[in-house]
Amino acid sequence: MFKKIIIGIIVIILVLYFVSAVRSSSEPKVALIKVTDTIMDSFETVSNISQAEKDDSIKAVVIAVDSPGGAVGASQEIYRAIEKLRQKKPVVVSMGNVAASGGYYISAAANVIYANPGTITGSIGVIIQQVDLSEVLNKIGVKVNTVKSGENKDILYPTKSLTPEQKQLLEKTVMDVYDQFLDAIVKYRPIKKDVLKTYADGRVFSGREAQKLGLVDKLGNIQDAIKEAKSLAKLPEDAPVVEIKPQKPLLEEILKSKFPIEKPKSGIYYIMAF
Repeated sequence: MFKKIIIGIIVIILVLYFVSAVRSSSEPKVALIKVTDTIMDSFETVSNISQAEKDDSIKAVVIAVDSPGGAVGASQEIYRAIEKLRQKKPVVVSMGNVAASGGYYISAAANVIYANPGTITGSIGVIIQQVDLSEVLNKIGVKVNTVKSGENKDILYPTKSLTPEQKQLLEKTVMDVYDQFLDAIVKYRPIKKDVLKTYADGRVFSGREAQKLGLVDKLGNIQDAIKEAKSLAKLPEDAPVVEIKPQKPLLEEILKSKFPIEKPKSGIYYIMAF
């Protein structure tokens, strides 16, 4: 008899849990997606945004950005994903400590941008770096022989100096990608491109300065951004907020936390100069 009672209680608990889970999954809500650290890979963030886009119970999305920027390609991937998301539901960005360069680039696609008064943002620009070790190698008697298919195949290699012609080639590429940055900003921000150019020289701004320039819409914290998202989606103030993040195997999380692996940083960047 006692055994039957225990089984009955377990069944009731499971049924209640199932009903609660179903109800929770269909309840209108706001999604929170975090973008932190240097933007070197877009896959996880784009996947999270895609999940929020497809989930009909998610009526608005808040993207919390705390990043100094990163690789151009990854930043553009995330920008495009946010651009697609905003066509279906409101997107509000909440800037944390830093949302600069690529961090600002991805934010520019949102419907509304919030920043704290002291948030560091801006740093609108593009950078390519080449470390020239040729003199050091010559001093220690090391000579590197390179077989290449064209004159500029090793343009960023540290074993040689840039020629004036190669420097011009890189400058041309940088300015093209810089122009793409400006176009991405003025597409959704209330700023004229010629005005933007006057201060889009890599300088950083506080959140309050950025608001005066039109780079940021409102000053406030993450709670203010969530409240704004609920208002835009016409949700009640007590509507739930769920964080969307990739589920990783426990072993992977443990290994990642104990042995962080830094990805190689090479290429062209929207990144704040430290």
